[in-house]
Amino acid sequence: MTHGGDRGTGGTAATGGAPHVPGAAGPPPDGPCDVEADWPALRAVARDAMTRAYAPYSGFPVGAAARVDDGRTVSGCNVENASYGLGLCAECGLVSELLRTGGGTLTHFTCVDGDGEILMPCGRCRQLLYEFGGPSLILETPKGFSTLGELLPQAFGPDHLR
Repeated sequence: MTHGGDRGTGGTAATGGAPHVPGAAGPPPDGPCDVEADWPALRAVARDAMTRAYAPYSGFPVGAAARVDDGRTVSGCNVENASYGLGLCAECGLVSELLRTGGGTLTHFTCVDGDGEILMPCGRCRQLLYEFGGPSLILETPKGFSTLGELLPQAFGPDHLR
């Protein structure tokens, strides 16, 4: 189900089993998440992050931004390495900032390329986002809005390890 104009409603990632980091400001809420995020502002943060990317090998800078359940916005950019397999996607930096600034659950996510156009996260990053946003994380895609559960059905997650 892609959320176009009405974008629908849904539970928070907390109800989808995503972890809440110890020491974060309070538990994640149990109610429905606010799907009406300020997407233009979130895209602007992602575009700003993209300008800080280190992409000398591919020439493909990427920026990502996400809203956290406590209202914060976190961001990240890709960081390449001469040993190509060691490069980090923007989502890795975003999750690092999430944890560095107090943890929580991701509720809304967007990612942009070097032209500022909306970009889909790769499969590895979808799995990473699932760990910190769960299936109800709302992603802005080139075709509208989708939940992470729609893009990564039957995902493996933290609950499988308990």
